[in-house]
Amino acid sequence: MGMIIQTISMKSVTAEGLGTLSVFEGGHDVPFDIKRIYYIYGAPQGTQRGGHAHKALRQVLWCPYGSILIRLDDGHETSEVLLNDPAKGLIVEHNMWREMLWQKDDSVLCVAADSYYDADDYIRDYDEFKKRVSE
Repeated sequence: MGMIIQTISMKSVTAEGLGTLSVFEGGHDVPFDIKRIYYIYGAPQGTQRGGHAHKALRQVLWCPYGSILIRLDDGHETSEVLLNDPAKGLIVEHNMWREMLWQKDDSVLCVAADSYYDADDYIRDYDEFKKRVSE
């Protein structure tokens, strides 16, 4: 069947000489309501983060500055999505292993999640992840 990669193009409005405003809305542009937003910044090129999956959490990732390669693994196949456009978002569903690789110094990764932080929702062991998605 193949892994389904879902990206969104944010609504963007440019005012000449004043920049561009891009927006997405939970429940409209992404398939869930948003409960938490966080961001990662100040990382040098070559930084790798992630290395986990979530049991239930759903997210949209976007890179308002820089370039970050997102590696996704559903337990059967892998795919890569480059986030280097501030008006492009990537939906990451639950039970999806993810790794984020900084392609440029000081790139910023923003995340909007459908749930509050819950340490018990993380799957940090790849073998446990593989077992879970093969059931």
